Amino acid sequence: MNLVIGAIPYFAIPFLLSLIFVPIAKRIGFALGIYAQENTRTVHHGKIVRIGGVAIYLAFLIAITLLWSADDTINGILIGGSIIFFGGLLDDMYDLSPKIKLLFQIVGTILVMVLGNIYLTDFHILSFDISNPVITILISFFWIVGITNAINLIDGLDGLSSGITTIVTLTIGLLGFFMGRRDVCILALCLSGAILGFLPYNFHPASIFVGDCGAQFMGFTIACMSLLGFKTTAIITLGLPILVLFIPIGDTLIAILRRRLKGQKISEADRGHLHHILMIKLQLGHRRTVIILYIVTALFALAAILTYFDPRKGIWMILALVIGTEFFIEYTGMLNPKWHPVLSVLNRLTGWPKMLDGEDPVDTKYLEQEKEHES
Repeated sequence: MNLVIGAIPYFAIPFLLSLIFVPIAKRIGFALGIYAQENTRTVHHGKIVRIGGVAIYLAFLIAITLLWSADDTINGILIGGSIIFFGGLLDDMYDLSPKIKLLFQIVGTILVMVLGNIYLTDFHILSFDISNPVITILISFFWIVGITNAINLIDGLDGLSSGITTIVTLTIGLLGFFMGRRDVCILALCLSGAILGFLPYNFHPASIFVGDCGAQFMGFTIACMSLLGFKTTAIITLGLPILVLFIPIGDTLIAILRRRLKGQKISEADRGHLHHILMIKLQLGHRRTVIILYIVTALFALAAILTYFDPRKGIWMILALVIGTEFFIEYTGMLNPKWHPVLSVLNRLTGWPKMLDGEDPVDTKYLEQEKEHES
C-alpha cells in the first residue's frame, strides 16, 4: 500500500500538468497557425493544432525535475529527448525534409548513449551471447532511432499513438518493477501520466494532435526505457520490448517493404498503414479502429508479461498472435496483393477466405460520411 501511495505523485503531477498545458498549447498553435495540413492521406477535417506534444514534453520534464534527483541517465534522456522534441517541433512548424529530421534523431540518440550510457552491453538471442561493443552499440543506436520513427508513423488517427504509447509505457514500467528497476518505473509513471493528461483532448474527435514533436519524443523515451529495463536480463534482449511494441514495429517494417516492392521511396507516405486498412478498407470506423488497436497492443503486452513469468505459456500466446497477424496481412494485402501463401492454400482446400485487394484504401464515400458526422 505504501508503495502505491508513494507512486501516485509520479503519475498525478505530470497528468495534471498536461491537462493544464494542452489548452495553452492549442492557443499558441492557433496564434502561430501551426495546423495539421489536409491531404490525400489524412482523415481529419478543419484546422487542428498539431503541437500537443508540447504539453506532454513540458509535463514530463517538470515532473522529472521536481521528483527525481538528476543523474547521468536522466540527464542523458532529458538532453537527448529535448533534441528530438525540438527537431519534431520545427518539423511541425516548417515541414523539415526527411534528412534534416533524421539528423535531429541521430544527434539526440548519440547524446543519450554518450551522456546517459544508455545502450546494450550484451545481446542475448537464442543460445548466442553477443558482447562485441561495436555490434551492441549499433543495435542500440538503430533501436532508438527505429522506435522513435515507429511511434511517429502510427500517429495517423485520433488518440492512436498516444493510447498505444500509454499501454506500452505502463507495460514496460510494470516489467521494470518486476525486475527491480525503480528508474524504469518512475520514467514510465511520469510519461504515462503526461500522455493520459493529453489523451482526453486527442481522442476522436480530436481537438489537438500530438504532432511530430510529441510522437517522436514519446518514441524516443520508450526506446530508452526499454534499453534500461531489459539490457541486463537473461531473456532474449529486446525480445520483450519488441513484443510490447509489436504494432508500431510491425506496421513500420511492413510499410518499408510495401513501398520498396512498389518502387516507392521509404519516406514516401501512403494509405497502407494498419489503421488505414482497418478504418477505411474494412470500414470499422475511426473509434472502433483505435480501440481494436488498443486491444491488440494490450494482448501483445500481456504476452510479454506472461513470457517473463512463464516462457512456455508465453511462447504459445505469441505463436497464436503471430499466426493471426500473418492471416490479417495476407487477407488484406497489406504487404502486397500477391502475398498470401498460407491463405491461398486454405482457399484452394475450402474456398475460403477470399482475399481483399492490396491497393491503398481510398474510400471517398466513407470519408465524406466521416466529415458529415464530425461536422
